[in-house]
Amino acid sequence: MKRAATYFRESVATHGGYVYHYSPDLQQRWGEGVATRDQIWIQPPGTPTVGMAFLSAYQATGDEYYLEAAREAAYAVAYGQLKSGGWQNCVDFNKRGTRVNLYRNGKGGGKNNSSFDDGQTQSALLFMIKMDKALDFKDKTIHESAMVGLQAVLDAQFPNGAFPQVFTGPVTPQPMASSNFPDYDWRTAGRVKNYWDMYTLNDNVSGYIAKTLIEAHSVYDDPKYLTALEKLGDFLILAQMPQPQPGWAQQYNYNMQPIWARKFEPPGISGDETQEVIDTLLDLVELTGNVKYLKPIPAAIAWLKESQLPNGQLARYYELKTNRPLYMQREGKVYSLTYDDSNLPSHYGWKTDSRIRELEDRVKRVKDGKPAPPLDSSELQRSVEALVGSLDKQGRWVTVSQGERLVGQPKIAEGMSYISSEVFSENLRTLSEYLSRNEN
Repeated sequence: MKRAATYFRESVATHGGYVYHYSPDLQQRWGEGVATRDQIWIQPPGTPTVGMAFLSAYQATGDEYYLEAAREAAYAVAYGQLKSGGWQNCVDFNKRGTRVNLYRNGKGGGKNNSSFDDGQTQSALLFMIKMDKALDFKDKTIHESAMVGLQAVLDAQFPNGAFPQVFTGPVTPQPMASSNFPDYDWRTAGRVKNYWDMYTLNDNVSGYIAKTLIEAHSVYDDPKYLTALEKLGDFLILAQMPQPQPGWAQQYNYNMQPIWARKFEPPGISGDETQEVIDTLLDLVELTGNVKYLKPIPAAIAWLKESQLPNGQLARYYELKTNRPLYMQREGKVYSLTYDDSNLPSHYGWKTDSRIRELEDRVKRVKDGKPAPPLDSSELQRSVEALVGSLDKQGRWVTVSQGERLVGQPKIAEGMSYISSEVFSENLRTLSEYLSRNEN
């Protein structure tokens, strides 16, 4: 652990932060695209993910080295906090850099668009909350960042409990409504240019927010975070679509109708987001004990079962009302709707693995008041042995690409070696878990 952490902190980090992937010689760096040495990434598995792994190592060992590594990462995250209180996916320490934004510290300029997309603001804030607690709330920079960020999240919540994808300040209140199917031809009408201002579930926005607010409620014991969580749960109940498709869409307009986002993201009921919402509702039941958050789940799971593809997967989109799996074909920059999945663009996840059995098992555990089973000790032992054995002499876990799709879609060809922040973080957490279990 110490060798791996030392290499990552002292050789890989720049400005205390991290991107997603590195070439083994550290000369090439990738976040969402190629990154400079002055750029770090916020979106998981970027800097907050690595910082929380260091924090896990500190909690498992008591070694201050890991705490200081986490603190450096937290300062890097705090530097990139926007004036609007949240974060974008990248922090650029070069004041003339291509990705610089309007930072709260006054050292940036440009856009002030805080984002919930892909857990950007949420992961940064979750890390800052954990660090604030680990430092006994005594580090002014970190504590203020957490407080400002949490207030910005509360201000970005609509009265019905929903959140937008992007915010620059408090949202404008909208009238309450329940989900419904559009009464217009959604293929040609009803597109919203600023879809990011609308109610968003895409890329697990609600799940990331819920976990952040749950941590805030636990750490600060302030009822306003619980109130926000309960409002979020109420929105998820409102957003469940009526029969014959009692799942959830990626985004809704203020009339609570599914809408387009990007040109390859049509309104439709989503297999992926539906599974994520079920998990979030179960998180809320575990926290609050309120069984009303269980009520939407049986119909949603039944719909998921009916909607499975022949190979057992789920489509990302199902056509409104007909429930036919809906895809896109691409010619140049032009996308067209299709029911044919034989020539799908490779940059997007058009299908997702079904977690129906896992969700059913979790529903049963939650109803019975039982926690999730821990990782089997023998399995953990095998994982640890493999991790220790695969660490090279420089203290690196080097991954060889199998052609898999990677976050940020870096240009890493099959057979090419690279260093991954995600792999490092997962491995450090696994080793920390092992030490915590075997401390005696």
